[in-house]
Amino acid sequence: MSWLSDDDEPDEYDEFDESSIRIRPNPKGNRARTKIRPEHNDAVRGRVLSVDRGRFGVLVRENEPDEAIITASRARELGRLGIVTGDLVELVGDTSGADGSLARVVRVDERTTLLRRSADDSDAVERVIVANADQMLIVVAAANPEPRANLIDRYLVAAFDAGLAPILCITKTDVADPSDFLEQFDCFDLEIISGAKDDFPLDALKSLLVGRTTVTVGHSGVGKSTLVNALVPGTDRAVGRVNDVTGRGRHTSSSTVCLRVRDANGDPGWIIDTPGVRSFGLGHVNPENILRSFANYAIPAATLPPEADGIPLTEAHDWEIVDRIEAGELGESGKARLESLQKIITTLAK
Repeated sequence: MSWLSDDDEPDEYDEFDESSIRIRPNPKGNRARTKIRPEHNDAVRGRVLSVDRGRFGVLVRENEPDEAIITASRARELGRLGIVTGDLVELVGDTSGADGSLARVVRVDERTTLLRRSADDSDAVERVIVANADQMLIVVAAANPEPRANLIDRYLVAAFDAGLAPILCITKTDVADPSDFLEQFDCFDLEIISGAKDDFPLDALKSLLVGRTTVTVGHSGVGKSTLVNALVPGTDRAVGRVNDVTGRGRHTSSSTVCLRVRDANGDPGWIIDTPGVRSFGLGHVNPENILRSFANYAIPAATLPPEADGIPLTEAHDWEIVDRIEAGELGESGKARLESLQKIITTLAK
């Protein structure tokens, strides 16, 4: 018997040998999976100023000498967590702000407030507009387009729901006198500021914005972006004109952006300009909270109705709020506002 090595005598199965074939390893299987996420202890804090198709403009090192606005994407570990204008976030990667650099948002801080709206009152799916705002600047034109009290009521409900302090801003007072219109809101303890296009009290408005984050809302064509451009020179937010036939404003600004505004002393605040809308859905709002919020901002009556028994309106039950307002505690404007809010509640309850 002769002993032969593999090299000396061919194997009948050599033609089926595949040991020399190079196989590319599975990229998902070449290392063990882990649920441990990096801690990102070196993350840099920032403020989201804009959102555009998965890219975020973020201000980092705010108020420091090397302050910069950088571009960032969302890190995979955040999953589908939404990031909106006004969010305070933490980032890793290239945060230098150099051209072509890209950082990653790895954490979103807990939000103090969240302004939302829905497509309409029957839609419970909310659309988040901005985060961490303190105030809502409701911009309304005295005319062209005509002011709508029920739209302001909707903004007020959204502000109450989000925990924002409302400010009513009337533009174009050179076109019409808004006094009669404003009487409808006498029942509310609202901060109101008004002025003409070429003579608006910008310093007075800036004093309300300093130290706060304020989101603007308003019907298309009321001069919201024009006002923002005046508050923050060089912004160049798109502005449009009102259709002479329909009286409606054209949608111009199509994005939400956060801008820094400074008063005469250089003290800063933040204003968030949002696109104009013709409706403001409240399908996400709990109807039970509307009357309570309404009572919180109502001006206390000098003399309470007999059935009030000295109880502040803010401590009354819902049915007591209705009875006392109908008894005249908030005057005619209070009755009108209550009727408008009841219509909203009826719509939401369907």
